[in-house]
Amino acid sequence: HLLFEGKKLPEDPGADTVDFPKRTTPAKGYELLFQPEVVRIYISLLKESKTPAILEASAGAIQNLCAGSWTYGRCIRSALRQEKGLSAIADLLTHDSERVVKAASGALRNLAVDLRNKELIGKHAIPNLVKNLPGGQQSPAKNLSEDTVVSVLNTINEVIVDNLEAAKKLRETQGIEKLVLINKSGNRSEREVRAAALVLQTVWGYKELRKPLEKEGWKKSDFQV
Repeated sequence: HLLFEGKKLPEDPGADTVDFPKRTTPAKGYELLFQPEVVRIYISLLKESKTPAILEASAGAIQNLCAGSWTYGRCIRSALRQEKGLSAIADLLTHDSERVVKAASGALRNLAVDLRNKELIGKHAIPNLVKNLPGGQQSPAKNLSEDTVVSVLNTINEVIVDNLEAAKKLRETQGIEKLVLINKSGNRSEREVRAAALVLQTVWGYKELRKPLEKEGWKKSDFQV
């Protein structure tokens, strides 16, 4: 198990595993990109490499292979969990290279389409996703580009949709404060504001969270565009 913020990430290999289709002929050409042994190479590079370009490329490859609802995408999302790859990608969110952070965010967004992955990413990656947002009291503040901030916001939204526990985690980690600031401060781009507003609407959609949020001083209007 990889350590994540001092805790072991409880990736349960037995939960909802999806097996790769059995082959009758050897893989060739572009098919080689999405065979189980190649996926293991990507995971091993994510865990072992110290080179930003390799980390970015590996996370980017996983993001692309996990996109959409094709059969191999489903298999790779499950394989990443079985091979303990989720925490390796979540760890990249703290990397010094912005390009690595953006690639990791994109990969997590596509991995979270799998419900078991979504649950694990919600528990363990939300704090690092929130740290990549502008504003709040953290010091030193990260100053990431519009594209990266939008990617992080879209990933947060993907993770908290149909995932109350992740929405609670977002609230516990200064996330609401940062989202409202993006939405209302007037100095963020239209794309960032739109992406933050989407997350805020998702949070307010949870009736269970409204009372606790109101107790903290938030109003319904804070969660509207």
